[in-house]
Amino acid sequence: MRRLQGKRIVIAGGASGIGAAAAKRLAEEGALVVVGDINLAGAQVTVKRITETGGTAIAVEFDLADEDSIEALVDRTVAEFGGVDGLYNVGADLSGQTLGRDSDLLEMDPAVWRRTHEVNLLGYAVTCRAVLPHLLGRGGGVIVNTSSIAAWQGEPARPAYAASKAGINALTRHVACRWGKEGIRCNAVSPGMVLGETQRQTIPEQFQAMTLQMTPSPRLGEPADVAATVAFLLSDDAEWVNGQVWSICGGISLRE
Repeated sequence: MRRLQGKRIVIAGGASGIGAAAAKRLAEEGALVVVGDINLAGAQVTVKRITETGGTAIAVEFDLADEDSIEALVDRTVAEFGGVDGLYNVGADLSGQTLGRDSDLLEMDPAVWRRTHEVNLLGYAVTCRAVLPHLLGRGGGVIVNTSSIAAWQGEPARPAYAASKAGINALTRHVACRWGKEGIRCNAVSPGMVLGETQRQTIPEQFQAMTLQMTPSPRLGEPADVAATVAFLLSDDAEWVNGQVWSICGGISLRE
């Protein structure tokens, strides 16, 4: 697949994990990549890895919870590359203060819910809003959002996180239905357990083993697995895929 040559792609959350892997894969496919993240140092590391292998990328500091910051990210992309062809939303607040305190409803802290939805859901809506005029102005473009199998599965904890991801699924369908006739494609990827560097260190080995036992595939996920699907969905090869949420989970989530 080499159908991303020259495409100008914004990655909202590309300092590490899936976002960093997607940035690398997109650059390998010929895209011009803008790596946005609240962790500027991490975004710069991602960019360095891309440029060292001949790719084109820039790092931009931005915050999914700040509308002005999101607009500045898109403006920087236009200033550097002359326009925007695609957006990959992958950022989320996974901090101990937010996801780590996302307990069941009887123990819930409404502030955790507000912060989760402000970043994970409202932030995605604002990034979509920021790029849509540019995509429509050029006759179309592509948005890919990051959901989670948590949106489909019931869990004893993380209800705010799961609700935010279910909201992303609805947002994805809205964008596809509202602007599909005008050349906009919007899809989402729904990862299962993906073991980036942070997850390998923070997720207990016992829980990893239990998840693997329930997964039809012989291994757990890696960031590159999701990145490959994101690259396809952003490419012209996926021209007839719109409004979909694809599970990238090794088969642990089996649904129609």
